[in-house]
Amino acid sequence: MDSTSPFAVADAPPLDPAKFRDPQVTAKGEPRASVAMTALETLWFNTGTLCNLACKSCYIESSPRNDALVYLTLAEVTAYLDEITDAKLPTREIAFTGGEPFMNPDIIAILELSLSRGFPTLVLSNAMRPMRRHEGALLALNAQYGRQLTIRVSLDHYSQAVHEAERGGNSWDRAISGLQWLAGNGFAIAVAGRHLAHESDAEARAGFAGLFAQHRLPIDLTDPQSFVMFPEMDATADIAEISTGCWDILGKSPDEMMCATSRMVVKHKGADRPTVAACTLLPYDPGFDLGATLAQASRSVSLNHPHCARFCVLGGASCS
Repeated sequence: MDSTSPFAVADAPPLDPAKFRDPQVTAKGEPRASVAMTALETLWFNTGTLCNLACKSCYIESSPRNDALVYLTLAEVTAYLDEITDAKLPTREIAFTGGEPFMNPDIIAILELSLSRGFPTLVLSNAMRPMRRHEGALLALNAQYGRQLTIRVSLDHYSQAVHEAERGGNSWDRAISGLQWLAGNGFAIAVAGRHLAHESDAEARAGFAGLFAQHRLPIDLTDPQSFVMFPEMDATADIAEISTGCWDILGKSPDEMMCATSRMVVKHKGADRPTVAACTLLPYDPGFDLGATLAQASRSVSLNHPHCARFCVLGGASCS
């Protein structure tokens, strides 16, 4: 994470280089925690890392030039949805992230495929120009499928200054305009936000509540399907490793973790075909590449990355 980002982890020492090296044991020699898949409830597709923005703390390093993850095609998405059907998997949601998904040339056809198969479908977007280019097609999808389609818009903060410090100048008004367009046309919408290190959860939620009231946006802050607020993410900042003994200490279960019920399909630049990553947050780490099929990707995941600890176990967050 760029240290100039307003969301950099405050006052954290650098990550101990002895940590997160061995997928089986921690730096202290304790057995590392792992998470078994209980059921594939949410399948994510990363539609490609190209984005119209280059945010300072983008965990996936999306930008107008980063095509490390290339565009998924309609045929490639179809193959995974067919595997869900053929294997009778209990998948209840299909979700799309990027980059900016609306930059993928197949995105409208892909969304229609997911919706026509009966899946509740979630799309993450910055609600800016790439999305607005598809207004007519989106209106048609909304008319046919209604609240089966949700578009979740990222607002990094409830203030323009902090949002634009992260996302760049002229990004605030366009994002708000996109949200207003979606709300005004009856789309099911959600917002993903964050709070600064010195802000409490209550302070941040109060700020977002004021913003939504000001712009008459129908976002229910008490509904996690409508509003989610993510913790800071910084893989270079020190964090405790999660051993098997931590579950009882923290009063948590591995079944609560995101990788117990979700996977993400990605296609690396130069690869012949997509593969399945254990986590939406770790598309580049080969230790979290679980194979080419959903069946291969159903195995346990070792929590061998700072994001596993900071975002999921200690942060209690989930992208779904």
